[in-house]
Amino acid sequence: MSILPVNKPQTPVDTLRNFFIWGATMSGKSYLAERFPNPLFLNTDGNALANQAPSIQIRNIKSKQGLRQSAIKQLDEIILELENNNPGYETLVLDVIDDMIVMIEQAICVDNGVQTLGDIPYGKGYALFNQVLQELVMDLKSLSMNIVYISRIADLVDDDGKSYEAPSLKTKYYNVINGNSDLVIQTKRVGARYIRRVTDRRKKYYRSQIDDPKILRILENVVGALEQDANNTVASKTVSNKTKEK
Repeated sequence: MSILPVNKPQTPVDTLRNFFIWGATMSGKSYLAERFPNPLFLNTDGNALANQAPSIQIRNIKSKQGLRQSAIKQLDEIILELENNNPGYETLVLDVIDDMIVMIEQAICVDNGVQTLGDIPYGKGYALFNQVLQELVMDLKSLSMNIVYISRIADLVDDDGKSYEAPSLKTKYYNVINGNSDLVIQTKRVGARYIRRVTDRRKKYYRSQIDDPKILRILENVVGALEQDANNTVASKTVSNKTKEK
């Protein structure tokens, strides 16, 4: 029996699994993340019990001898458990990724007895940090789950003096995570209204190619997340033309 696939076109399946959500405080970031199916929250801001979804508090716990609990080791153990003994979680939410990156840096510094990564000779501190971050992102991506990164907002000014909003995550770290994300969503609160819009995406996504109805239902409420299917466009034009003929 041949190991090669049958030489014929196949129906594309293109369900999104990796998301980056950013926005101001109280703009609905965690609320949106909680809409994903069966979420487990990895929380950093101390309000783990505020969510209805199950959560784990991520933190470094220091002792006189160093770290009694390392965020790096904690994240590794959680990912390993989800790989081997997942009790039914479908989504993993990192709330917020900014804090986790700071914790990773802190853990490396404490383990090496230094104040900053730059204090580790020959650039080894930065190399180790980049390795840990890259491995974390790739390990998360390899899970058979939806991955949702949450970040805060930063108000910046461009070279022309115009202000604009962007994720608060440093650009070099954002690029690592965004490079492994399918969709970037900004949340906003305007009065009593909550707005969700796409600010970046890997490519165009079509309703007909998303086979997970739970994810599709979420994306249908995010401005700019989905493209209209070509078949629907053709059908709409046909109906429109027939209407004109009448």
